[in-house]
Amino acid sequence: MWQLQDQTASQSLLHIGLLTSGGDAPGMNAAIRAVTRTAIQAGIRVTGILHGYIGLLEREWQTLDTASVGNIIQRGGTVLKTGRSEAFRTAEGRALAARHCRELGLDALVIIGGDGSLTGAHLLAEEHDIRVIGLPGTIDNDIWGSDDTIGFDTAVNTALEAIDRIRDTADALERLFLVEVMGRTSGFIAVQVALAGGAEEVITAERPFQAQTLIDKLDLARGRGKRSSIVVVAEGPKPGYSYDVAAQLEQAGHAAKVCVLGHIQRGGRPTGHDRVLASMLGEQAVRYLLAGADRVMLGVDQNRVVAIPLQQLACQRKVLDPRYIDMVATLAG
Repeated sequence: MWQLQDQTASQSLLHIGLLTSGGDAPGMNAAIRAVTRTAIQAGIRVTGILHGYIGLLEREWQTLDTASVGNIIQRGGTVLKTGRSEAFRTAEGRALAARHCRELGLDALVIIGGDGSLTGAHLLAEEHDIRVIGLPGTIDNDIWGSDDTIGFDTAVNTALEAIDRIRDTADALERLFLVEVMGRTSGFIAVQVALAGGAEEVITAERPFQAQTLIDKLDLARGRGKRSSIVVVAEGPKPGYSYDVAAQLEQAGHAAKVCVLGHIQRGGRPTGHDRVLASMLGEQAVRYLLAGADRVMLGVDQNRVVAIPLQQLACQRKVLDPRYIDMVATLAG
């Protein structure tokens, strides 16, 4: 892992670009604020690029100063907007992005986003010698090398608040609810929500769904006199997967109500945890750049900021510990 060295500000770092890419995540604004204000205090100009890599290709950018990032730390979404660029996925698109970086006179680029965005940052750096540093901004918490990602804690708490409300209704009407949360290939949100919400079961991509296993558990619970249950379901390949699960349960005599939380998990005020995490990583991004860092992502490992080479992210996948899934079943009783 790249280690931060005690160095003075480099005169080669006079102008940085900053963008948010991919899905929005609560806390991105706190990171934007931290990068901008830390850079300005170090005498570095900051240009904000709008709509992620789309803006880099289409020349959408603006100068950021201390005032322009005021009163945004508490806001969800991203003031720089975001997007997904199919053109940037091509070699020609990245070549155009590199030309625009040089046109702007950027000495480095700070990219806040998920695994796809950071993979794009790696390719841009490798193919065109653009200096980049990444920050993990995704509610999915699925980026290898970091214990946590910007937005994950807020998404969990947003989903948890919904589940607490749904449980009141499930208890009052003595019903089974399937609550679907985000997580196509990663069950981190689902597992944490299930544990914190006292769910009876969790369904994630990491462990293939066995309808009969869940039916047996529900039968057993019913035999003990339990009349209401919550099952948390990660959305899987496409939103609405819970309806497929509900259909299988209904055939076995367990009628289930489905609640798909969807994009409400992305929005809203970031939690204090996400604001602090984003602020810390944003401030450190500038410190690392001043110390000479390049082609790394800053993450958190056991409460320490660490720098992981972007090249490693392209070939590593963060894996959910299956013991958390087992814990949900154990604690459900």
